[in-house]
Amino acid sequence: MELLLDLVGRYGMAFVFACVLFEQAGAPVPAYPVLLVAGSLAAQGSLPFGGLLTAAVTAALVADAMWYAAGKRFGNRVLAQLCRVSLSPDACLRQTRSLFERWGAPSLVVAKFIPGFATVATAMAGSTGVSARTFVAFSAIGAALWASLGLGLGWLFSPAVGDVLAVLQEMGRWGLLFLVAALAVLIAMKAWRRYQFLARLQVDRISVQALSEMLQRGESPLVVDVRSPRSGGERIPGAVFLKDEGSAESLRAPLDESLVVVYCACPNDLAAAMVARKLLARGFKRVRPLQGGFNAWKAAGFEVQVDARAAAVAA
Repeated sequence: MELLLDLVGRYGMAFVFACVLFEQAGAPVPAYPVLLVAGSLAAQGSLPFGGLLTAAVTAALVADAMWYAAGKRFGNRVLAQLCRVSLSPDACLRQTRSLFERWGAPSLVVAKFIPGFATVATAMAGSTGVSARTFVAFSAIGAALWASLGLGLGWLFSPAVGDVLAVLQEMGRWGLLFLVAALAVLIAMKAWRRYQFLARLQVDRISVQALSEMLQRGESPLVVDVRSPRSGGERIPGAVFLKDEGSAESLRAPLDESLVVVYCACPNDLAAAMVARKLLARGFKRVRPLQGGFNAWKAAGFEVQVDARAAAVAA
C-alpha cells in the first residue's frame, strides 16, 4: 500500500493515465483504487484534481477508441472473443446485446459503471455502425462521470482512505493474503455457477455440414434463427426468425418427429441451446442446436439468404 501511495504521489497524472488505459483496454489492473488514492492526495494539495481528471478521461477515451475501431473492422468476432475471456461469456454477450439494443449509444454514459459491459459496449458501438462523433460524445461523458466519481470519493473521504491504507499496511503480508484469498473465492464461485449453468444446457448438436447435406437432399427441417435483429440481414435459407428465446412459445410442436435446428451467433451456442431446451419441454421430439451457429455456417461457405427487413433493422 505504501508503494501505491508512492507511485501515485511520484508519477501523478502519468500513473493514473497508465492504470486507467490498461484497465479500460481489458487488462486485469484495477484503476479505481488508484483514482481513490489520487483523489485523496488531490484533497491534500499534493496533486491537481483537474489534471488527474483529464488524464483519466483521456486514457479511457483512447482505450474506448481502440475497441470501437476493432468492433467496426471485425464486427461480431471481436464481441465473441471479448466475451470468451469473461467468466460468463454467454451471459456477457447476451446481456450486453440486450442493454445496447435497448438504449443504443447513450448506454455508453453508464457503461463503465456496469461490470463487464464497458469494453464490449464500445466494441458493439463500432460493430453496429454508431457514428464516430456520437460514439466520442457519449463515451466522453461516461468517462468523465466514471473518473469524477472515483477521484471525488477519494477527495471526499480523504481521511478514511488514508486510514484504510494504513490498516492494510499494518496487516502487511496477511492483508495481502486476505485480499488474494477473497479474489480466489469469488472467481471459484463464478466458475462453479458457470459450470452448473452449462451442464443444464447440454443438448446434442448438429454440424453445419450435416445440415447442409440435409438441405441438399431436399429434406426440410424447421430451421430457427434466434439471433438479434441487429445481427445483420443474412440468415440460413428458409430459417424462421425469432426475436429471442421467449418467442419460442409461438412455435407449435409438429405432429411427427421432424427435426428442428436452432442457431444463434453466440459463445457456446447459448441462446440456441436455451431455445432447444424450451422446445423439447413443449413437446418437440427432435431439436438440435447448430454447432458453431451462423458464424460456422457462413465460414464453411454455405449459401445464405438476404433478408431485406432484417438488414434494415441492422442498419
